[in-house]
Amino acid sequence: MKYNKIYFIGIGGIGMSAIARYYKFKGYEVSGYDKTPSELTGKLVEEGIGVHYTDDVNFIPKDVESTLVVYTPAVPESLGELVYVREKGYRVIKRSRMLGEIAEGQRCLAVSGTHGKTTTSTLTAHILTESGEGCTAFLGGISRNYDTNTLISHTPTVVAEADEFDRSFLQLFPEIAVITAMDADHLDIYGDLAHVQEAFKAFASQVSGSVIIKKGLPISSDDTKARILTYHPEDREADFHGENVRVEAGHFIYDLVYPGGRLEGIRVGTPGRVNMENSIAAAAIALLYGIEPGAVRHAIGTFEGVKRRLEVHLNTPAKAYIDDYAHHPEELAKAIASIRDIFPGRKLTAVFQPHLYTRTRDFAEGFAAALSAVDSLILLDIYPARELPIPGVTSKIIFDKVTAPEKKLIARSDLMETLQHEDLDVLVTFGAGDIDRFTGAITDMLRNQP
Repeated sequence: MKYNKIYFIGIGGIGMSAIARYYKFKGYEVSGYDKTPSELTGKLVEEGIGVHYTDDVNFIPKDVESTLVVYTPAVPESLGELVYVREKGYRVIKRSRMLGEIAEGQRCLAVSGTHGKTTTSTLTAHILTESGEGCTAFLGGISRNYDTNTLISHTPTVVAEADEFDRSFLQLFPEIAVITAMDADHLDIYGDLAHVQEAFKAFASQVSGSVIIKKGLPISSDDTKARILTYHPEDREADFHGENVRVEAGHFIYDLVYPGGRLEGIRVGTPGRVNMENSIAAAAIALLYGIEPGAVRHAIGTFEGVKRRLEVHLNTPAKAYIDDYAHHPEELAKAIASIRDIFPGRKLTAVFQPHLYTRTRDFAEGFAAALSAVDSLILLDIYPARELPIPGVTSKIIFDKVTAPEKKLIARSDLMETLQHEDLDVLVTFGAGDIDRFTGAITDMLRNQP
């Protein structure tokens, strides 16, 4: 690459920061803009990456020929810095194209799906790393084993979270890929479920070796020349599936049946049924890649999970607190079921912050159905992210349909005061917005309660 400086517009995003870290490690001069400071941008600054928080073109390196600009489609097209670099003739590419360029010429293992992809890709990277094989990984969350979203290795293998947002995953051409789910999502981009599925089929067509799909997904040999294999937690007709499944202290233990073998006594390091399912998908990639089965079993057992994916902040006999990134009805339903597995018979209170006006509008009934499975719901106002308000779309269109025994609709600013007066047993916070900014305060509050 002829550039020695890389400038990131939206550097604080989880995918953008992973690529920024990679190029910093490779010796490039890396800097960038983000709208607001966060724990992630703070870590980037600690690592020697310049980050600023005002839309100011003076921070952009002035050498057009030696500076590559990478941006995320999450930033508005009208952003002054983005307008400037285009007008001045910089090479400007999306994050997804950058990831595609990194993966070119390497063995690419990709995990896609409307939910489950972050945990599955992080576990896949952990298996390769723990086994000694090694990989470079670009992850959509912070691994709790490594406290980063980027792993770097001299092994010419890339593990990538393949994101369907903005059709980003179509920049990847994997050797092995997983598709965990093909639910309707990002309808502001795709319009309807049919177009979502069409994009996943296009992704499958770009896989050269094997594509591993959750059993029942509509991918066929008409869609890809790759070998199609299936996985499922317990369906014995799937190529990769669990048998002899049992639960001990919330952790699933199972035997993995796979083409040509059986791997007994896998204990999933992270609790909940959803993580058992994710572990089967990750094991499938690793086994097809060539990792020794015993090393796969060991790594699944030592996996500590991903921050904000069923992340346990407090667990005492009196009170428990979990934070989770779920922001789609299917994710919520799976997470709630998993929490019920971990804490059977206990009162479950959920705080949910809806993410995006369009997603709230499109899935209000699904959100209400999923959230009706908790004992008590505290629903916050919508986190808008990149969107402007839509008339008539508020959290109330979810709230009115929820049938949980207890429910409250409050402003985000009233959350801590509200929680002080709640009868809390098991508490979970859900959402992809800024709900995670409360985790420290909530943990301290619960720890200090009698």
